[in-house]
Amino acid sequence: MQVANSADLAPPPGTSQAQGEKEEKRPAGAEAPEQRDLFNRDPRRKLPDERKAITHKFSIGGHEGYIIVGMYEEGAPGEVFIKMSKEGSTLSGFMDGLALSISIDLQYGVPLKTLVDKLTNTRFQPSGFTENPSIRDASSVLDYVARWLGGRFLSSEYLKPRVAPIDHEVVQPSMSTSTTNTTGPESVAASSISGAAGDALSCPICGMLLVPTVDGYKCVNCGSLSRSS
Repeated sequence: MQVANSADLAPPPGTSQAQGEKEEKRPAGAEAPEQRDLFNRDPRRKLPDERKAITHKFSIGGHEGYIIVGMYEEGAPGEVFIKMSKEGSTLSGFMDGLALSISIDLQYGVPLKTLVDKLTNTRFQPSGFTENPSIRDASSVLDYVARWLGGRFLSSEYLKPRVAPIDHEVVQPSMSTSTTNTTGPESVAASSISGAAGDALSCPICGMLLVPTVDGYKCVNCGSLSRSS
């Protein structure tokens, strides 16, 4: 009977005995587990090489851009491009990525209403008044794009004007406030500033305006004193 040599039982160089035992227990041909697709989804429906498209120009708070929508034969949107006038900016790159995401979602069967409802009322700059009479104001470029897509392909309900909340309450000054004595320190400082403005005296430290005082001149910004010559 042949006796196995101890050298044959020893693990290869650079491998510990525990690692050698784990490799022996691993079944032959075992591979890394693959991620399974748990959802049954429709295949991606790409647009034909030649398709109808609509281009819409917009302006929000002085920022101009274009929305380009490619459509299927039945007129449903299948791809969206959002191009801002300032190419290379952060906003332009963000809109390019967003348009790509919307296009892929539409081609995989995500309802346009779901996307529009999620993207409306988002708030970030630029925002403000627009040149579109149907959408007078927008809280962001994303809000404008979503409302325009909803109004163009879903329902005119997305184009209804929204009631802006009242941010500040206007308070009318009382008669006693208007007749208050204006010869206090604030009015003296204001008159001193207006008088010194003609002399164009500036602070040697911060460069702001100097106002005359009893001892010389005082900076209205940093408070440093300058003796009169």
